[in-house]
Parts: sequence; C-alpha cells; structure tokens
Amino acid sequence: MDGPGYPAELSRDLELTRTNVSNHLTCLRGCGLVVATPEGRRTRYEISDPHLTRGMRDLLEAVVAVDQGVPCVDDACECCA
Repeated sequence: MDGPGYPAELSRDLELTRTNVSNHLTCLRGCGLVVATPEGRRTRYEISDPHLTRGMRDLLEAVVAVDQGVPCVDDACECCA
C-alpha cells in the first residue's frame, strides 16, 4: 500500500511463492483493484485508486476484540459455537 511493487519483491517480503503472488495479483487486476505497468522484463503493480488505499488502511486500523467465553449479543451468531 506504500507504493508500487514487483511480484518478486512482494513474494520475498510476504514470504510467499512467486506463483502464489502472481496468481493473487492476476485476480486483483481482474477485479480492477490493481493496475500493471510493464517495465522491460518486469511488471510493476500498484493499487488502482488512492481511495482503495485509504479504505484498506482504515480497515487495518479497526480492532475487533473477542472475549472467550462471553456470549455474542447476536443470537444468530455462530462464531463462538
């Protein structure tokens, strides 16, 4: 989210295989979430819209705490079952 990235660097930083990262980037590109820019033999990927970055940062800052043994307030909840 801090800027453009390359599959090889992302796979190293995230400790994932290049194939895994490439598959995810292809999916994200197909959904319009990232754009790809060829640079010689490499391809640079970046988030397609700055609003997405802002939204993802907000989601990452949200904290949800679950207390073990405390029943949910939603009777239909199945997370604690």
